[in-house]
Amino acid sequence: MIPLVYSEEVAQARADGTPVVALESTIITHGMPYPQNVQTARAVEETVRANGATPATMAVRRGEICVGLNDDELERLGQIENVAKLSRADFAACVATGSTGATTVAATMIAARLAGIEVFATGGIGGVHRGAELSFDISADLAELAQTPVTVVAAGAKAILDLPKTLEVLETYGVPVIVYQQNEFPAFWSRSSGLPAPIRMDSAADIARAHIMRADLGLPGGQLIANPIPAESEIAASKLAPAIEHAIANANDQGIAAKDVTPFLLQRIYELTNGQSLTANIALVKNNAKLASEIACEVAARRAPTPLKAPYPL
Repeated sequence: MIPLVYSEEVAQARADGTPVVALESTIITHGMPYPQNVQTARAVEETVRANGATPATMAVRRGEICVGLNDDELERLGQIENVAKLSRADFAACVATGSTGATTVAATMIAARLAGIEVFATGGIGGVHRGAELSFDISADLAELAQTPVTVVAAGAKAILDLPKTLEVLETYGVPVIVYQQNEFPAFWSRSSGLPAPIRMDSAADIARAHIMRADLGLPGGQLIANPIPAESEIAASKLAPAIEHAIANANDQGIAAKDVTPFLLQRIYELTNGQSLTANIALVKNNAKLASEIACEVAARRAPTPLKAPYPL
């Protein structure tokens, strides 16, 4: 038996048949310092609610897969140290051993599928790390997108990655990369990457129709929706590039590897940009939550049964 535990709010949404948006928890435990992590988590959840959906922050707590966390649980998660960072490889082991862990993009997609949630908002997905031709460091997020039927709304892939190679792997896996309302793939903190949008769509309704059509056609996997950071919140790619290169050099010098790379780089870039990267990160996550909620509402409207018409006037 799968140990799914629903928060009161999510359980009510399921009973009412109203849309739910999945949210990850590593952004709380590994992506931001306290108390900004908890404040951001609450703000993102409020954004989901304000746009017609119910938030479901995912985590594993004492071997239970939590589909939604209440306010006290968010607060505790934001202050716990040494929480496991869960992806596909260690998700089942954490549950089986009664442990506690925060979900990455891949693990959140798995939990969302188990809970019947079709749309997920995050900051940025993982991807192909720079130098992957030697290290083979490629995020499990990409393979998860190829096999798990969840639409993921992100501000592209994290800018610390090799974006051209990330797009190539997604294309190889058959993952639709849909850029929202612009012709260029975004680069997380920046709206521009210099890479053309594989697919462009301009409305949540079109994205929802594409999500449903994939299921109707029997195509496996989900969709990546690349939602550019709001223009007023972005950091220009030219300003970020030196900070990213500096942070990567620091990681190499210190022998940082595997799951520790991304948290280290994000923290170092936060320091090098005097906190501007965190401000941008918060803005883009809230922006993604808004679009994800709109998509979830469109999907729910199309999933709703059509009332039967009487064959003659009553």
